[in-house]
Amino acid sequence: MRTMNDELNDFNRQIMDEFRANAGNVGGHFEGRPMTIVHHTGAKSGIVRHAPLVYLPNGDDVVIFASKGGQPTNPDWYHNLIANPDTQIELGADIVPVHVREATGAERDELFDRQKIASPVFAEYEAATTRVIPVLVLERR
Repeated sequence: MRTMNDELNDFNRQIMDEFRANAGNVGGHFEGRPMTIVHHTGAKSGIVRHAPLVYLPNGDDVVIFASKGGQPTNPDWYHNLIANPDTQIELGADIVPVHVREATGAERDELFDRQKIASPVFAEYEAATTRVIPVLVLERR
C-alpha cells in the first residue's frame, strides 16, 4: 500500500529528474521560479538525501524556507541541515558547496517578506500554520 510519503518521494524524484535534464529549469507549477536541489545528510541515519526547493536569491547566497506547505512541523531536511550545515546544492548544472545558517530576527522577517512577494504561496503557508517558518541562508564556501 502506497503512502503519502511515497507519493511525495515520487513527485520530488520527477522534479529532480526534470531539473537535472534541463540545467536547473523546471516547468509546470515551478516554471520561472528559482529552484535548487539541496543535499542533506540525515541527522540520525547519516544517509545523504536530496530535496528540490524553490529559493530566494540573496546576493551570492541561496535562501530556503522550511514551510512544508504550512504543515505544523518542520520538514526533515531542516533538521538534517541544522545538524550537518556543511553541504552542497545544485544550481543549474553546477554543484556548489555551502554552509547553512538559520536567519533570525529582523533578517529572517525581511527574507521571508521578500519571498512572499516573489512567491505569494508562501503567505498561504504562513497563514496555515502556527509555527514560525524557519529561514535558512546557504552561504557559498
